[in-house]
Amino acid sequence: MATLHMFLGLLLLSMHTIPPSIATKDDTLAPGQPFAVGDKLVSSNGKFALGFFQPSAGNTSKSSTSPHWYLAIWFNKIHVITPVWVANRETPIAGPDLRATQLQVSEDGNLVVLNNATQSVVWSTNITNTRTNTNISNARTNTSNTRAILLGSGNLVIESLSSEVLWQSFDDPTDVLLPGAKIGWNKVTGLNRLGISWKSRIDPGLGSFSVGLVTNGTRMVTARRRGYPSEVYWWWSPDDHSSMQIPAITKLLQMSPQTSMVVPEYVNNREEEYYMYTSPDEISSFLFMDVFGQARLNVWSQDNQAWHSIYVNPADPCTPYAACGPFTVCTGSSHPPCECVESFSRTSPQDWELGDRTGGCSRNTPLDCNGNRSSTDVFHPIARVALPYGPQSLQHAPANRSECEWACLTNCSCTAYSYHDSKCSVWQGELFSVNKDDGIEISSEYTLYIRLAAGDVPSSTRDGKRKPAAGAVIAASVISFGLLMLMLLLVILRNRFNWCGMSSQDTNQGSVGVVAFRYADLGRATKNFSVKLGAGGFGTVFKGVLSDLTSVAVKRLEGARQGEKQFRAEVSALGLIQHINLVKLVGFCCHGDKRLLVYEHMCNGSLDSHLFQSNGIVLNWSTRYQIAIGVARGLSYLHQSCRECIIHCDIKPENVLLDESFVPKIADFGLASVIGRDFSRVLTTFRGTTGYLAPEWLSGVAITSKVDVYSFGMVLIEIISGRRNASVVNTSSNDHVTFFPVQAINKLHEGDVQSLVDPELHGDFNLDEVERVCNVACWCIQDNELERPTMGEVVRVLEGLMELDMPPMPRLLAAITT
Repeated sequence: MATLHMFLGLLLLSMHTIPPSIATKDDTLAPGQPFAVGDKLVSSNGKFALGFFQPSAGNTSKSSTSPHWYLAIWFNKIHVITPVWVANRETPIAGPDLRATQLQVSEDGNLVVLNNATQSVVWSTNITNTRTNTNISNARTNTSNTRAILLGSGNLVIESLSSEVLWQSFDDPTDVLLPGAKIGWNKVTGLNRLGISWKSRIDPGLGSFSVGLVTNGTRMVTARRRGYPSEVYWWWSPDDHSSMQIPAITKLLQMSPQTSMVVPEYVNNREEEYYMYTSPDEISSFLFMDVFGQARLNVWSQDNQAWHSIYVNPADPCTPYAACGPFTVCTGSSHPPCECVESFSRTSPQDWELGDRTGGCSRNTPLDCNGNRSSTDVFHPIARVALPYGPQSLQHAPANRSECEWACLTNCSCTAYSYHDSKCSVWQGELFSVNKDDGIEISSEYTLYIRLAAGDVPSSTRDGKRKPAAGAVIAASVISFGLLMLMLLLVILRNRFNWCGMSSQDTNQGSVGVVAFRYADLGRATKNFSVKLGAGGFGTVFKGVLSDLTSVAVKRLEGARQGEKQFRAEVSALGLIQHINLVKLVGFCCHGDKRLLVYEHMCNGSLDSHLFQSNGIVLNWSTRYQIAIGVARGLSYLHQSCRECIIHCDIKPENVLLDESFVPKIADFGLASVIGRDFSRVLTTFRGTTGYLAPEWLSGVAITSKVDVYSFGMVLIEIISGRRNASVVNTSSNDHVTFFPVQAINKLHEGDVQSLVDPELHGDFNLDEVERVCNVACWCIQDNELERPTMGEVVRVLEGLMELDMPPMPRLLAAITT
């Protein structure tokens, strides 16, 4: 279940180590049968395996591999060793004890992990002390009538000769819920099945977050921070249908019933209350609570050979209580979301890298606490944050911010304060859940003032400003003079060589990693700009061949003022990114007032020439579908995978180029906007192309990456129909203009999308794929940007990994139809 975002949020599970020599022992472990490290049980369908494994984070760093070993169940046919159950998660096996470790059915009928060297039990099923779903009539079981079997569902069971289940791993879950397993409780025996996260990616011990049903009769599912019972960060109850706090498995109930990937089920009767989901045998999936407190539904993609999180809840990684540990700031739209507060450092950087942030951050410098106003400590403001948990009330309300600060300063245990709307709040000890305003999930006007040692922040942070030291003034003067001389030198060199940012004509590499061409060289490559490929609002494109026989397209920008603006936008957007679905910027040229951009040449031109022009090649449906997926992947990369979020701002068929294999490449980044991960919106001038503009362009509000989603939706409809969305239709009376997306969403509701398909295909298309594309398109063009999917979600839907409900008619389109 991926964010309907996020963090997508795509998540590959950790790689893990298993012994190189494996001896398979079918699916059953009988009494007296030896089972050592290196052996494994394999379920009858071959889907799951049981054995000993060593967790690893999947890279070459020595510190990213656990020194301990565990008994676990994992997917047998998937090369990424993905444990779905761990037995001894709190009693790991040390490396030196491996040879002496053995799994066996003990004399009392329990399944145990035994250290033969010390004759100590590392782990046991403890059947006689465990309350199970079945009634065990005999008080003691002996070794002659029990056996352990790994079922095809991934459930490890101990059963008697009469096939009575005495114990099962599904009743003792770790962090994973497999298809057919229950999360919930038995009202008769009191057995409660909780999912508890790992400590880190290499430590399957009991982690920070848990999810399960409350057993006090309130019929409520909760997720909470372990050790903080009152800190429930999401919940759901079948008695409260207005609640939006819905766990991941229940959210599936709102998805299309046609989905064959998961079939959820909720049961509440006299004996049990639980959640469960089923899935076809050919699909590998599991629901789990990750180390950051987010519930995820992961599905294995055979094509990509990777796990995909098709749903995540909660979507904002900052929602779980204390998600980043003490003295941290969490920003949901950033990747990674956690950072230390000013003048704090990670307590354990190695643990952070492995996903364990419970240690949070620690002060760089101890506080100077004298318990009076003479303390040298200062307060550093952190603006626009959600205030941390646990504010303390003061006996006497301060009259202003200065008095509020003084109240905190004179209390040695006070670490922060906030003063808002004449209300003073103070915090003592560690600060948890300081979440930054990202404009989407969190919106806050609060400012938190955190207490720091005076040497850790500039003196101007304090109320009393001090005069700068003489040494600082001298140093600043020297630096300023040096910078001035450097700027003068750069101006002289630029005027001398007529190069943009180049210090020498011998340099052929630009600072952004692309080639800086000489104007004369590009003139020769294009035969003096004689072979014209096309023209647009910002310039003309010419075909060229470089000296190494590489074919290129050279765009000569026209209009000095506008051309310079587009030139800088395009170079900054494309210079540092590489993706198979983004056109490659080969280089650029600055010569006087001339600005040129050099791209890889796309021999099949732009998408519009094949969709709308009679002299273009008619694209078959398979090619169109792959083009749709490719463009979606390219946009998803721009929005979610680049160091900075890049909004293209002008997605249309003319800006989708096709190579010799008709692989799509997004081009023309002249209107692109780059926004940092600390921000969610950018206020920019009106830009784009009529017919593909999202409604927010017209309202004048700051835009998000969802404007590209809207434009992409319009392009999808044109890919289906092979016609412009706004076109003239001949009738018996006169000509009139019809807006094709209105017809598309109406036909989708009527179940008649085949009538929308380009007649040039002569009925040769995949109806399921057409319906999927049409459904995605109609969600993408919703008026409210919050209702539109992210491009990561669009990719997953088009790849068949996720389903969407029937989209509503957008209000603006509905107005057109009336």
